[in-house]
Amino acid sequence: MNIASLAASLALLAGTADAARSICPPGDGQAGVVHCGVGQAQQAPPRVEVVFVLDTTGSMGGLIASAKDKIWSIATTIAQAQPSPEIRMGLVAYRDRGDDYVTDRTPMTDDLDTLYSELMTYEARGGGDGPESVNQALFEAVERFGWTEGEGVLRIVYLVGDAPPKMNYEDDVKHPATCKLAREKGILINTIQCGSMGGTKDVWQAIAQNANGRYAAIAQDGGTRAIATPYDEEVRMLDRELSSLMIDYGDEKTLAFQYAKRARSAEVSDAAAPEAAADRALYNQSLAGRANLYGRQELVRDVVSGDVSLDEIPSEQLPEELRAMSADELKAQILSNQARRDAIGARLGELAIARRDYRAEALAESGVSDGFDAEVVAILTEQAAGVGLTIHAAD
Repeated sequence: MNIASLAASLALLAGTADAARSICPPGDGQAGVVHCGVGQAQQAPPRVEVVFVLDTTGSMGGLIASAKDKIWSIATTIAQAQPSPEIRMGLVAYRDRGDDYVTDRTPMTDDLDTLYSELMTYEARGGGDGPESVNQALFEAVERFGWTEGEGVLRIVYLVGDAPPKMNYEDDVKHPATCKLAREKGILINTIQCGSMGGTKDVWQAIAQNANGRYAAIAQDGGTRAIATPYDEEVRMLDRELSSLMIDYGDEKTLAFQYAKRARSAEVSDAAAPEAAADRALYNQSLAGRANLYGRQELVRDVVSGDVSLDEIPSEQLPEELRAMSADELKAQILSNQARRDAIGARLGELAIARRDYRAEALAESGVSDGFDAEVVAILTEQAAGVGLTIHAAD
């Protein structure tokens, strides 16, 4: 293939690559694979920012396990919103004074593999005397995160726990003051009570009411059900193949970042339960998941999209194994990788539909409908309408 033909092929792929990368598992009411944003006028997408504030004391083992299993499913459901949003998530784990930590924060990020890696380290320990350091954790969620200002941003905190706040710490910012600050910042605080410990419900309801949020109650163990499907392993294997087709480039610092990201992504995929790993792979196929999938710079995406010209990239910024390739050979490699990625994307779209239908049937048979993930999505679906987003639950 000559250079002119290769250039024409790259230009043709540039018109379809976004569609191939934008496969979203379709939600209820969607007939098939959604090519999010294709053919729409380019404009700043809406943004969804979520911080989970999780009690990680000894009684919360079931909820923490539920969060590990369901965080990708939640992210995937948000990614299906129309119009397609940018998504950032953060975490605040909290216990109480005298425990291993009072709070542990993971900053908001669109690299959800990083967030998931932190979530996987959480274990239920400490506590034991009832009330916890809820006030400190809630204040940090509102004040210590880089919330985006302006219109078109859905800013949400989910406070999830089973015990009320300790109110006798004089140096704490108490929850009424934090709720006032949240209202000023346009942050909605939703509260999800696990179990039925005395003294929790009234406070959880007051926090939600004072911060324009919603209150929900779930079982102590999170009330979720992991539903593995016959399609999960194929999804995971296709995701691994997709990762092998990435070509990172850039200066030494950028390449180090990208290589570390690839290693972290592989660890996340391997460590996750089959259902969660499949949810992660399908999240990465959405427009919102591109930052998590590609990282800072990825050669195939950037060249095919026209964001960069291959001729402008110094050879020393390519992976070492590609530096000896001629221009024709490198362009042919890019075309080959993109073609295979398109095929993988199409197959993942088919599997997304099959998984959705299988899980919907299993969920209906189980009768489980008010667990951690279901309540998070139900609340978010209602609140998303405030910034013009329509969300369809995946299951």
